[in-house]
Amino acid sequence: MIKTILLAGVVTAAVIGAGVYFLRGDGLPLKSDPANAAQVAMGKSLYAGNCAACHGANLEGQKNWRTPLGSGGLPAPPHDASGHTWHHPDALLFRYTKLGGEKLAPPSFKSNMPGFEDSLSDGEIWAVLSYIKSRWPPKIRRRQTRMSQTQTAN
Repeated sequence: MIKTILLAGVVTAAVIGAGVYFLRGDGLPLKSDPANAAQVAMGKSLYAGNCAACHGANLEGQKNWRTPLGSGGLPAPPHDASGHTWHHPDALLFRYTKLGGEKLAPPSFKSNMPGFEDSLSDGEIWAVLSYIKSRWPPKIRRRQTRMSQTQTAN
């Protein structure tokens, strides 16, 4: 009887701990999962309302995105396979989206990327990243996933 109660307590603590680790108060996962249809659908909607104006409805970015603007910085890059988003691990993509480019870019680089920490929850940011990643070809998605796992392990 005591062993059963202890085992139940351990299992309950593990479930609660996993919930705290993977979820936020809004119930959204705190990781990117491009295979999670619900997360991707939410990310698509959030992307349309918060990102598409600059990065394009089809993740295509702005024209001449590698050419500096007269006002400084660069046009918004594409988030599809033609861009460089997939060259970065999840942790950096999350921080860049949350905090914005000005807080993360070197002092000599002007970034026009705003931060979304005041308008999107962490779970919503992960949903947007899941949507973006869901649009990449499988080979690119696997490469970026390995990079993200390596960065997490280090």
